[in-house]
This record gives sequence, structure tokens and C-alpha cells, in this order.
Amino acid sequence: MSDIETVGLGFYWEDLPVGRKFKTVGRTVTEADVVAFVSCTGMLEVLFINTEFQKHESAIQGRVAPGALAYTFAEGLLVQATMQGTGFAFLHMEMDIKGPTHVGDTVHVECEVIECRESKSRPGFGLVRTRNRVVNQNGDVVLVYTPLRMVKGRGGAH
Repeated sequence: MSDIETVGLGFYWEDLPVGRKFKTVGRTVTEADVVAFVSCTGMLEVLFINTEFQKHESAIQGRVAPGALAYTFAEGLLVQATMQGTGFAFLHMEMDIKGPTHVGDTVHVECEVIECRESKSRPGFGLVRTRNRVVNQNGDVVLVYTPLRMVKGRGGAH
């Protein structure tokens, strides 16, 4: 039925003026997440796979997750909430890991649009840069990154 609205679709670039802020729902990092992530990426560093090293030699206490896992969780939360059907390309980013993410932490993303303009090279699309702060349940910022994305416009670009 074409007269039924589809929910969960992404923002168009015109919906993202500079200064707009929003946040995602949270997601808890589990032991299974860390094991699966380090296994599938090959990040088999002792910091992530050796509990004796973690207990006795690591400078970071507790069961820590790779910063790359925190980043990919943030991207997953954002894709689900803001880019379904409208996200076109991930073009660039700068990233700064501010602190550790541990098993048991619940993270969410606080997003602020810091640049938004129509694409000159791709009519019907816009370029949107956001400042994404990955925040844990204690309010600690564990990661900040600034992706530049190409986003579909309302004009029906394909």
C-alpha cells in the first residue's frame, strides 16, 4: 500500500541545518561484542584477549573495548536512526579517542551539525559534517569524531 508512511527513514540534507543537535538511543557493550569484534577484525591484541595481562600489566583497568568498536557502535546507532535511504557516501573524518570504553558501558551519540551545503559536483545531494560525541552512562565523552557525508536531498536524486 503506497499510502502508508514508512517510518525510520533518514534525514535529507535539507533537514540538517548548522546547529541542529540530536542524540541516539544507547547501546550496552557486552563481552560477546568485544570477542566478536576483535576476532572478525584481527585485533587480537593482548589488551583485548588476555585477562591476565589486563589484570596485572594493563595501564587501563577493567575489561576494555577497542576504540574502533566504540566508533562502529556509534556509526551503527546513527545509521539506524538518521541515514536509512538517504546516506550516500562517507567521505572523510577526524577522530579523537578521549577515554576507554569498557564492557558494561552503555554508549549513545550526541550529534551536532557543523557544516551543511549543497554538493556542487553531485546535484540533488548535500555535504553534511557533524561533530559526534560518543558518551557513556556516566556522561563521560569517550570519543569525538567529525564525519563528512554525502546525503540525499529532497529533490529526488538517485
